Amino acid sequence: MSKLSDHDERIRKMTFASVYPHYVAKIEKKGRTREELHQVISWLTGYCNEAILQHIKAASTFEEFFAQANVNHNAHLITGVICGYRVEEIENPLTQRVRYLDKLVDELAKGRKIEKILRSA
Repeated sequence: MSKLSDHDERIRKMTFASVYPHYVAKIEKKGRTREELHQVISWLTGYCNEAILQHIKAASTFEEFFAQANVNHNAHLITGVICGYRVEEIENPLTQRVRYLDKLVDELAKGRKIEKILRSA
């Protein structure tokens, strides 16, 4: 198995609930709110606040989390580098979606305006 495949497999098995507290800590440390975080997650996934919380409670893997999501049709507009990967060049669809989410959270933490984070064509 290649290094990339190992990476993709690790992401597939990781739970959204295990990463969510890190997202919250990152954005709150920079003065952003949990409501803004949920707004960003909702934009990408189509989930309402209740569905996000249900995925946390159920300890859904990222595979389960994104399998049920209605990924925003403008997600392809998310570009740039996150965790050493250029998100628009990631070949594995699940890994790319997780990195999209990471990128949006990073932009929120860096103080980017919500209107800019929630891309529109």
